[in-house]
Amino acid sequence: MIDKVVNIGVQQSDIKKYELIYKTAEPYMRVRKNDVHIPLSYHYALRLLKEYPNADKDVVAAAIILHDTGWYSIDEEDIFSKGFGPNMMESDVRFLHEKEGVRLAGEVLEKLEYSDDFIQKVGVIIDGHDTRKFAQSLEDEIVRDADKLWRFSVTGVSVACDWFKYTPTEYIAHLERNSYPQLHLEASKRMAIEDLENTRKILLSHVI
Repeated sequence: MIDKVVNIGVQQSDIKKYELIYKTAEPYMRVRKNDVHIPLSYHYALRLLKEYPNADKDVVAAAIILHDTGWYSIDEEDIFSKGFGPNMMESDVRFLHEKEGVRLAGEVLEKLEYSDDFIQKVGVIIDGHDTRKFAQSLEDEIVRDADKLWRFSVTGVSVACDWFKYTPTEYIAHLERNSYPQLHLEASKRMAIEDLENTRKILLSHVI
């Protein structure tokens, strides 16, 4: 099976709690393929939480679900013309989507009656998840890695090829050259290698 749900070792009660965050944030999901990117990244985050049980799973889950909600506040033409071009991580829209993400995440979590301390912890991760050069905690590392790991899946490669006008083989080479070295955690690197090997086989990148 190409896309399978793995045993993530998270309690069903927690899953329901996290899915409530996702449902509450739904108005912000219908831009920039967030309704594909975010659930895939969330799934990777849950897998990483199984590998790193000392991490605060509630903070990680909320941060990965809400990390890209800020794109909702930005004109979609600007997202792709300014946020995906050369030096895209230094573009104004990248910083803006982080700031807006902090704001919208706060609104979602406040509506769900999370504490101010919890909201602040989530906001610290969202603010700078793309543009900051370093991670500030284990939870931050998990979120930053999960945000990238979806790219290594068949779906991630397919979406990115449409965004960046790469062929699958070209984008896989790009991942190996640029995205893989940015991963923080050993488990993330292992997942990336395994998933990219599967993606190669499915997309026949060893042939064309």
